[in-house]
Amino acid sequence: MALLVRRARKAVEKATAEAPAPLKQGGGELAIPAHFRCPISLDLMRDPVTAPTGITYDREGIEAWLDRGRAVCPVTHAPLRQEDLVPNHAIRRVIQDWCVANRSRGVERIPTPKIPVTPVQASELLFDVVAESARRDGGAARCARAAARVRALARDSERNRRCFVSVGTGRALAAAFECLAAAGATAVLEDVLAALVCMMPLDEEAARVFASPSSLGSLVAIAKHGSLAGRLNAVLVIKEVVSRDGGLGDLGAKVDEIVDALVRVIKAPICPQATKAAMVATYHLANSDERVAAMVASTGLVQVLVEALVGADKSASEKALAVIDAVLASDEGRASARDHALVMPVLVKKMFRVSDVATELAVSAMWRLGCKGSDEEAATTGCLVEALRVGAFQKLLLLLQVGCRDATKDKATELLKMLNKHKGLGECVDAVDFRGLNRLT
Repeated sequence: MALLVRRARKAVEKATAEAPAPLKQGGGELAIPAHFRCPISLDLMRDPVTAPTGITYDREGIEAWLDRGRAVCPVTHAPLRQEDLVPNHAIRRVIQDWCVANRSRGVERIPTPKIPVTPVQASELLFDVVAESARRDGGAARCARAAARVRALARDSERNRRCFVSVGTGRALAAAFECLAAAGATAVLEDVLAALVCMMPLDEEAARVFASPSSLGSLVAIAKHGSLAGRLNAVLVIKEVVSRDGGLGDLGAKVDEIVDALVRVIKAPICPQATKAAMVATYHLANSDERVAAMVASTGLVQVLVEALVGADKSASEKALAVIDAVLASDEGRASARDHALVMPVLVKKMFRVSDVATELAVSAMWRLGCKGSDEEAATTGCLVEALRVGAFQKLLLLLQVGCRDATKDKATELLKMLNKHKGLGECVDAVDFRGLNRLT
């Protein structure tokens, strides 16, 4: 084993010293000096840092090495931690001078890297945010400035963001948001929210804080009437709150307001990210309680989603189909869907065209529409006949042949039995899309 370690070490040292690693430029290849290259990537170092062993690495390379659980120096195999790395300003300046000297050959000067945030600095900033949020004499404005500083540093690098997350920034910002909301300091809530979104996903404690009446009320208000960025951030946080297990039970009487805010974002989109986040949140709400599903159906969202499905991308299609399927669990949802002429054609069309998930959701939604109650027989028959006319029978047979999950297989089998009873009322159209065959397992 010792012999293998020595050989590996010599191989690394040899590659570091001898491999030319040419830098391709417009005027040809320019050899990078050996001591300018990272021993890990063999690329030009942009942010050189030195380990206690005396070996200099590029920060990105050595931190990625350590993040993979290798707590040793790659060259010497001595124990190494991220906290032990020290910026090597001398070699960085020499590299920058070399870049400037070779500017005529197309070499761009590497920028001076920013010093990463330390846990102590992150904790001090968080203390300022929490402390100022509790003050009444201008503390809100100072809290907003501190939160903006947290956001700016977190967006500088992934390392900074991880550092903030490690010291509980999500919980601290959630507590500050709740305190400011209770005090009515609405003018600065968006600044705190913008910093908080950089720390996602939120942990259980932070999500629980946002489930309080004062925080939820402010989130809903921002989602409805805030700036575009504020509305997006509010929807992202609402999604985090309602997506966790048991989250619906903490929302209480605010569910109606949350549904109204989410439906507004979906009906009048502000950006794709906000629309998709609102769909995910709406799905979790509707899927958790049939009463909420009926509430969503009463807003006319099913018709909006069906029409949006016609030109939606994969991600949006899956989320829209998930919402439709959850809403159709209620009587009001099924009644709303049956009143729209495009529902069955769109559901059948989406089978095999988007993804396995979309196909299963489309089958589940058709199955819900095909299950009739005592007062729904005529409407259900109309849906099944329409499904026959647009080729659902053939696609369901194909689905059973190529395979699917057991739950979907059961629903497809039931649907085929339902459709078979009405084959004389509708003429099947050969609309099988064999292009989806290779995407199913």
